[in-house]
Amino acid sequence: MRVTAFAIAWAAALAVSGLAGCATSSLDLAPPEPDRPWQPQTDTAGNIVPGPPRSAVDAAREGYTLPRSAGLASIEPAAALDANHPYTLPELIDLAESANPLTRIAWNDARNAALAAGIAKTAYLPQLTATAMGGYQAASGSSSTLLGNVSTNSDIHGTVSVLALQWLLFDFGGRRARVDAATQLSVAANVTFTAVHQHVIHDVSVTYYMYDAARERASTAQQSLDNADGILAAARARYGRGVGTVVEVAQATQNQAQAHLVKVQADGALSDSYLSLVSALGISPLSKPSIAPLPPRVLSPALHQSVDQIVADAIARRPDVQGAYALEQANQAKIRAAEASFMPKVFLSAAAAYGTGSTAITAIPPVGDQAATVNLTGSRRSGSVFLGVTIPLYDGGLRSAVLMQARNDADSASEQLTRTKDEAVRQIVAAQNALSTSLASNAAAKALVAAAQTTYDAAFSAYRHGVGSITDALLAQNQLLAAQNAYADSYSAALSAAASLALATGEIGTATPDGEPAW
Repeated sequence: MRVTAFAIAWAAALAVSGLAGCATSSLDLAPPEPDRPWQPQTDTAGNIVPGPPRSAVDAAREGYTLPRSAGLASIEPAAALDANHPYTLPELIDLAESANPLTRIAWNDARNAALAAGIAKTAYLPQLTATAMGGYQAASGSSSTLLGNVSTNSDIHGTVSVLALQWLLFDFGGRRARVDAATQLSVAANVTFTAVHQHVIHDVSVTYYMYDAARERASTAQQSLDNADGILAAARARYGRGVGTVVEVAQATQNQAQAHLVKVQADGALSDSYLSLVSALGISPLSKPSIAPLPPRVLSPALHQSVDQIVADAIARRPDVQGAYALEQANQAKIRAAEASFMPKVFLSAAAAYGTGSTAITAIPPVGDQAATVNLTGSRRSGSVFLGVTIPLYDGGLRSAVLMQARNDADSASEQLTRTKDEAVRQIVAAQNALSTSLASNAAAKALVAAAQTTYDAAFSAYRHGVGSITDALLAQNQLLAAQNAYADSYSAALSAAASLALATGEIGTATPDGEPAW
């Protein structure tokens, strides 16, 4: 018996020491050296599986390149779009609101917050649980007496079924405070959902305006290239008639090459802005939607309003301000919940139980005609109902610490609300200033384009008729290109600034009756 106990203890000690060593042995799963590649174990399909890295020879040969995982080889397919339909800005916004993953994530967050409010409300309802248990026990033994050996066998089995009820009747407003906090957090999540949609609308609008400006730049670059071709043709014609020089032809050729380079760069910028627009939609970058041109729109100075007229109304509408206010209200409710934890609670408890069982005991003596057998069976029912009060007396300062945390959080939420309002005012003022500057720039660029066009037409005509210099014609062409680009950029910047102001004032989600954006 002693040897057996010692062996069991020794085996247990070895098992414990072996388990302790398993913790540090897991370091084999990490890269072996800080300056050596890690090559993971893979299955037959190339997917990374847990396990020690492969040999240093494999790591040195493959370098810092992970294996190709077959499970990740698939990509999001291109969106199902009508290739023959040019999408307008309102249509692009509708597409983004339905396809952008950010809107669905925000929707799921809002639904979870609503479910959390429902979970908090379940504290008003009773909790009913049912429990069923069954058991079996068998035992056997033998003992020696003066009369000989006696053997005993016993079997016990039975079931117990319990139905229990717990119901918190009164807790001095604790549950109500937790429900208020959860519902305010649900409001905050819904506000965030709206804010996400507003940001998606803003991003699509701004990238659309940038794409349209890039498209206009590509068009003006093509026009500038055509003008350069015309100047080069005029220079060659003048040289052929003996009134021009080789220098003029060389300058015109250089100008034509420069215009071609500008056109290539403009086309590249157009491709980049197109990709940015598709990315803002939230669809696969492989999608190729056709984009409708921006309808002509007169930029009226009426878009510029006094900041004092819009700040007060905008502060009450902005999603971030409303969300910060909801969070402040939620933290105030958490204070009330923490204060309620100091108060007694009245509860109702009830239970009903039913149990059955049987026992069989057999004793076999060495003498006698028949073995002794005892069989017992029975059942038992019970029920109880309690109405009680629990009074918290001492918890080591836990409730006080929770209350202090709730008050600190509420104070921080109040300060965050103030900061959010100040930041909102700053963004509104900045957006209004940007819009004012963009409108003025657009008006100036429009006048500049008209003047540059007149100058170019006159300089080119004079050069072609032999009364002007090629230098004046080339300079006028470059100035016309710069003026046209400045106008396209200022027009896009003005519309983008209007969209940013609408976002800053919380009005970007509205639209006119014809479906066009209201900004």
